[in-house]
Amino acid sequence: MAIDIKKLLQSVVAHGASDLHLVSRSEPQIRIDGKLRAVNLPILTGEDIEEMTYALLTEKQKKAFEEELELDFALLLPNIGRFRANYYRTLGDIAAAFRIIPTKIPSLDDLDAPKIYKELIKREKGLILVTGPTGSGKSTTLAAMLNEINMTEHKHIITVEDPVEFIHKNNKCVFSHRETGTDTSSFAKALKYAMRQDPDIILIGEMRDKETIEAALTAAETGHLVFGTLHTNSAPGTINRIIDVFSGDEQGQIRAMISTSLVAVVSQILLPKHGGGRVAAPEIMVSNHAIANLIREDKVHQIYSQMQLGQGQSGMQTQTQVLERLVKNGVITKNIAIQFSNKPDELRTKINFR
Repeated sequence: MAIDIKKLLQSVVAHGASDLHLVSRSEPQIRIDGKLRAVNLPILTGEDIEEMTYALLTEKQKKAFEEELELDFALLLPNIGRFRANYYRTLGDIAAAFRIIPTKIPSLDDLDAPKIYKELIKREKGLILVTGPTGSGKSTTLAAMLNEINMTEHKHIITVEDPVEFIHKNNKCVFSHRETGTDTSSFAKALKYAMRQDPDIILIGEMRDKETIEAALTAAETGHLVFGTLHTNSAPGTINRIIDVFSGDEQGQIRAMISTSLVAVVSQILLPKHGGGRVAAPEIMVSNHAIANLIREDKVHQIYSQMQLGQGQSGMQTQTQVLERLVKNGVITKNIAIQFSNKPDELRTKINFR
């Protein structure tokens, strides 16, 4: 007998979990503080999961899933919460992953975010990228940035997402939330027509292809503040990823566009805290004249050195510096810091790890 999916999702929210996984031949699994834990329920069959998950779908969504074998959508359950859902198949059986989206949008102060974030969001134009692996809090950080703008500025903000996650209430700003597949056919097309919708700020849920990246850079160059995400783990890696999307004869022009439009790259990870909970560790690169020149001259590998200079004024910080500070303050253990570090040898020297 299948479990009531709504009651299960309600229980997931009550336990403070971030995700729910339904996979056949396993009991339901929830993720708390970054770790999966089995729920004390019977092992599920493919038929159980199909009965549970199809109860949440419209006829149109069922048809789309059966044709594409993949389905992304957002789900609002009154008095329970909002979720990002992904349905897929494994060994012929349906499976599902649900990500809990907080209905209360946090402020930058709630997140104890670096002070530089409040300066970055005051820019009138340019490109701000928040990057990191899946589950690193990119969407939450961006939502908090837009929430800060909503409390302080009068702007028209267009978000293009797949699916829409955080839904902002219009405070001082006006939000136009657009979902690919429902409100627009693609990120690239939404960005093309966004220019006719009088936006001040544009959020791109994921810069996943050449057309979207090119449109984002153009929007940032032409007087709009653009926020976007990529699945990269460092500022130099993010810049290289964007450039590598383009062919060799296009890369010179793209480097020039990035050098003039890029405002900042925040590359963050979420780490298990000593004693429970998780903490964000953001590497922050803020573009300046020197960094812009390095991008233009195809010397991206030298950016890391620039990030280590003049940090008091710029607000920049490397991941190693953040991890070192978290270890010294007792927030995370040395082992966790080394495990998640992009430059473990450099970090070992800083924290005397042997």
